[in-house]
Amino acid sequence: MGLFESRGNRGVGTWPSRRARIRPGAIALAQGDRSLSYAELAERSARLASVLRDRGVGHGDRVAYLGLNDVRAFETFFATGLLGAIFAPLNFRLAPAEVAYMLADSGSRVLVVGHGVDDLVGSTLALDTPVEHVVSFAARPTPGADDFESAIAAATPLADVVDVTLDDPALLLFTSGTTGRPKAAVLTHGSLTWNTFNQLGHIDFVSTDRILCFAPLFHAVGFGQSTLATLFKGGTVEMLDGFDAGTVLRTIGEHRITGMAVVPTMLQMMAEHPDWDAADLSSLRYVNYGGSPATERISKAWQARGVVLQQGYGMTEAAPGVYMAPREGSDERPVSIGVPHFFTDVAMLDQQGRVVPVGSDRGELLVRGPHLFDGYWQRPDDSAATVVDGSWFRSGDVVRVDHDGWAYVVDRIKDVIISGGENIYPAEIEAVLMTFESIRSVAVVARPDDRWGEVGVAFVERAPGSEVTEAEVRAHLEGHLARFKIPAQFVFVDGLPRNASGKVLRTDLRDRVQPDRAQPDRAQPGGTTP
Repeated sequence: MGLFESRGNRGVGTWPSRRARIRPGAIALAQGDRSLSYAELAERSARLASVLRDRGVGHGDRVAYLGLNDVRAFETFFATGLLGAIFAPLNFRLAPAEVAYMLADSGSRVLVVGHGVDDLVGSTLALDTPVEHVVSFAARPTPGADDFESAIAAATPLADVVDVTLDDPALLLFTSGTTGRPKAAVLTHGSLTWNTFNQLGHIDFVSTDRILCFAPLFHAVGFGQSTLATLFKGGTVEMLDGFDAGTVLRTIGEHRITGMAVVPTMLQMMAEHPDWDAADLSSLRYVNYGGSPATERISKAWQARGVVLQQGYGMTEAAPGVYMAPREGSDERPVSIGVPHFFTDVAMLDQQGRVVPVGSDRGELLVRGPHLFDGYWQRPDDSAATVVDGSWFRSGDVVRVDHDGWAYVVDRIKDVIISGGENIYPAEIEAVLMTFESIRSVAVVARPDDRWGEVGVAFVERAPGSEVTEAEVRAHLEGHLARFKIPAQFVFVDGLPRNASGKVLRTDLRDRVQPDRAQPDRAQPGGTTP
């Protein structure tokens, strides 16, 4: 990202003097009673880079992070980049076997451990992983780990400058695939840089901004929605280790927060919180959100408080921005994803498989631009399958565009379930269920939900002679998957509806779980921002 050096001034220790917008003493990151200036961030990141290098990390190596949001996670990200290595933040909501798989898939030899994952990291490291070195700042010491702060204090700041280009990988973000196994999207330094420029084109970030970051860093939103853009302009990122509606409302007023990125469920939780009416939101200049449109009721609640909501549409593979609603016009179009980012090209794939301009006719959205990912980590076939006509990324979502250029997502080709901003993939759940010998077949589909947007419903066909119960099925899933992936409802059926070729008719199942009454204030399905 070029935060610590410019090509005209390669010295890590002297970069602030060459950047008029970034003052060395300005606060870059803050969390609780701790704050870190830009000069301190540069110094500590350079020291940590030496720590990682001494543990064998070099150009192209992977450094994994497992923990809640923390200032030191950003130090690890920048230190990794200084070495030309690749940062791989892992989902702390997953089961140990899932985390161990990601460590193995990424080939991460060094793991940095943060707060909130004491039991998870212990169970994970007891499994087969490639991890050789662990550096920890967790409250409970990790057996065999080096202490993060002690290692930094003893290190000499990195003096050597590694030549890193925009084409070099910077970040691995795991996103579940239709095969049931997570795969990592490779975001390059160019992906992150151009996405930052795109964000700056839609939102007027300034050096006096103080934005709130509580989206987990294993989501593209954590880095890409507003955090890196704020740091690029010399503003302050106020960090929370997670989302709590009351805490966020209180923090906005106490710290004069100017902006934040959320998902619709969070907007709803805050608007329905007992502290909503008394909360001081006067400092907010913008709130951008994605994952799915907010309901009209929630949008109006925020508008009544004088806050403009700007919906965006994106995906991990786009780092993540593709569309965003401009500030002017958002109130009148509450379910629109807006217009494409400045450095983003969009097109449609029509029913004949041709690349055509976007328009009022519905078609699968295609995306192209310098912010796109560089494929899936060590999965050339999966990477190739996402590209059409040489350069267009297939989004899997169907869009239409009004005469004024504002776009709307009207359907999803993929079967992804978006629940509270989390992407849940039915194939992954089905693969685990099919390892249960008491189950003959299963299909998972989405059901609309007033609180989470969508939740999963599993249609289960028992094996002959089986009397397996819902409790037993849930227990089986809890041993293999994160809780948020487990369906909210289980329906036991004599058989699944299939076509002549034996394929499950998911449309029939979706029809079964639709609410009986119309919901006029519910928005249309939205994008796939992680």
